[in-house]
Amino acid sequence: MQKIAIVGAGRVGESTAQFLARRDIAREIALLDVREGAAAGAALDIQETAPLLRFDTRLTGSHEASVIAGAELVIITAGLPRKPGMSRSDVLDKNVEILDVILQDILVHAPQSRILVVSNPVDVLTYRAWQKTGWSRDRIFGQAGVLDTSRMAAFIALETGLSTHDIQALVLGGHGDAMVPMLRYSSINGVPLDHFMDQATLDNIVERTRHGGAEILALKQTSSAYGAPAAAIAEMVEAIALDRRRVLPTVALLDGEYGERDVAMGVPCILGQGGMERAIELELNAEERAAFDQSIAGVRKDLERLA
Repeated sequence: MQKIAIVGAGRVGESTAQFLARRDIAREIALLDVREGAAAGAALDIQETAPLLRFDTRLTGSHEASVIAGAELVIITAGLPRKPGMSRSDVLDKNVEILDVILQDILVHAPQSRILVVSNPVDVLTYRAWQKTGWSRDRIFGQAGVLDTSRMAAFIALETGLSTHDIQALVLGGHGDAMVPMLRYSSINGVPLDHFMDQATLDNIVERTRHGGAEILALKQTSSAYGAPAAAIAEMVEAIALDRRRVLPTVALLDGEYGERDVAMGVPCILGQGGMERAIELELNAEERAAFDQSIAGVRKDLERLA
C-alpha cells in the first residue's frame, strides 16, 4: 500500500501505527487527531525508531483532516473510551457523533479508501459507517474477532502450557459479553480442546474471553487495552495490504449469511486486496445458533438507537 491513515492518535491508534510501521507494509502512515500536536508528536516518536527497528515507512501526523488525503485504507480508532464498569454500548451515542464527523472527512479527503472500524461499539459503528457512506460492504468492515480470538487462544495456552503457535481458535458474534467463542471450531494443532481440558475449564475460558477487555480495564483502571487490539488491527491490515486472502473473523455487513441482513456482525471472512472479499457461513448447531441469535439481538437493540 502507498498510504494508510489512522484516525485517533490515542493509545490504540499510536500502537497500531507502531505495529504497522514495523511490518513495513505501507510507504506512508498518516495519523489524524483533533488534539493539536498529538498526532504529529506520535508520528515523530515512531519515526525516530525506524533506524533501530529497521523500517522505511514514513509517518506524518496532524489535527487537519487533509492529512488523510489519498489514503487507501482508513483505520478509525477515535472515540470515547470505556471506564471501569461501562459496557461498550454505554459509549454508543457519543461515539456515533464522533464517527459521523470522521466519515465526512473521509468522504472529502479519501473517497476511494476502505474503512476499518475499531472504535466501540464496533458492530454498531461499522453498520453506521456503511449506512452513512452508502459504500459497498467490501469497503467497510470492523475489527473485533481477531482480538477476541487472540485472547481465547492466549487463555488456552496459559491453561495448557502449550505453544500458542499450535492453537487455532474462533469467536463469532458481537464484540461484547454476548460474543460466541466457538469451541467446536477450535483446536490445538487439529486436536480437539476437550482432549486437553475438562468442560469446566473450557467454560471458564469462554467466560474469560467474553470479558477479556473488561478484565484489563478493571486491572489498569486508567486505560483500556491497546497492545492486543493494535496487534489484531495489524494482522487484518497486512492481509489486505499484501493480498494474503486470509480467513479472519471480521465485523462484516451480512447479506443473507446466517439468515441475517441489515446488520454488522463478527463472522469469518476472506480479507485480501479487495477488502472484505467474502463472508463465510459456518454450520451452527442448536446451542451455537441460540448464542449467535442472542448476540445478533443485542446488536440490533443498539442499532435502534441510531438516528
